[in-house]
Amino acid sequence: MPYSQFTIEQIKKEFGISISEQFGIFLNVPEVDCSDFLTQSLQEYLPLALAIDTEKARSELIVMPILVELKKQYNLQNKLQISIFSGRDFTVDVSKGLNGFCDFLISRSPEQIVIEAPVVTLVEAKNDNIQSGLGQCMAEMIAAQVFNETKGNQISTIYGVITTGTNWRFLRLNGKTIDIDLNEYFINQLGKILGILKSTIVAE
Repeated sequence: MPYSQFTIEQIKKEFGISISEQFGIFLNVPEVDCSDFLTQSLQEYLPLALAIDTEKARSELIVMPILVELKKQYNLQNKLQISIFSGRDFTVDVSKGLNGFCDFLISRSPEQIVIEAPVVTLVEAKNDNIQSGLGQCMAEMIAAQVFNETKGNQISTIYGVITTGTNWRFLRLNGKTIDIDLNEYFINQLGKILGILKSTIVAE
């Protein structure tokens, strides 16, 4: 079944995953300065995205500009470049239900045509409900973990993000445990959101 149909109960039962709820997993991650371009863009785009109030509008006008900023900053500051995928098929194992399309995927690879080394999966919450995206995000994280193991990628931790565009929540998968950060970050904490996203790419 596609990622979007997974529930937390299915994730725990079918993949032997334990869930740990913690508050403030990423509180100590330093903020990252964002460019004037992103700041000005969101000042213009945010009211429009909220007025249109669809997942597509929030994706295009809020989420993607933030991810493009992340890619630009990271690729300028590090020898290792990253790639961003949007709306791509990410079928890993149909027999386990690990198939379907990802809203967004960040890969620790400069390759933009083929997904090579996924490290972050990002899901847009349905109906502005963060909780509704948890099962899908977890399934995509597990798929990324399986993908990396199959490819021999030395990536020990996979991160997940669920966002409404204005609200952001982060998850972490290591082994058979998924940690959910109960703290939500908001669009007015843009430097913190960028900082956390950047930390998920360099983390092991």
